[in-house]
Amino acid sequence: MRVSAADVIRQVLTENELEFTEATPGAFTADLPGERKLKTTVSLTVGAQAVQVHAFVARHPDENHAAVYRWLLEKNLKMYGVAFAVDHLGDIHLDGRVPLHAITPTEVDRLLGAVLEYADSSFNTILELGFASSIRKEYEWRVARGESTRNLDAFKGWLEPQ
Repeated sequence: MRVSAADVIRQVLTENELEFTEATPGAFTADLPGERKLKTTVSLTVGAQAVQVHAFVARHPDENHAAVYRWLLEKNLKMYGVAFAVDHLGDIHLDGRVPLHAITPTEVDRLLGAVLEYADSSFNTILELGFASSIRKEYEWRVARGESTRNLDAFKGWLEPQ
């Protein structure tokens, strides 16, 4: 069963032309390209009973922790296959486990799509809620020096004075 799940994962990663590594048999790491979050690294690890899915989303928020974590918990109610989790440092991850018997090419593709969608679509909101002061300072610093603010365009609506 273990080799079979690993073969399915390897096949899906290859067919989707995703660069991946397999550090040990059944332990895969791949980078999923995004738009807001430019890259999400996901690991898929085949175990005795299930495949564990894990992806880092964002570091520990600088501020507004309760609002960030509440927003993540509310998002969890609508998610498939993975859920937001917080580690002992407060860093934000996506985690899930899928039983080995459910590992098919369609399911692996669906899981990878879910990880990419949730990490990418949530990234700017996490930044707005948990890093607003840092983003505002960066914006003001760039404007004061005549530097480009292009990398902050996603936040223009609340950064620029009305």
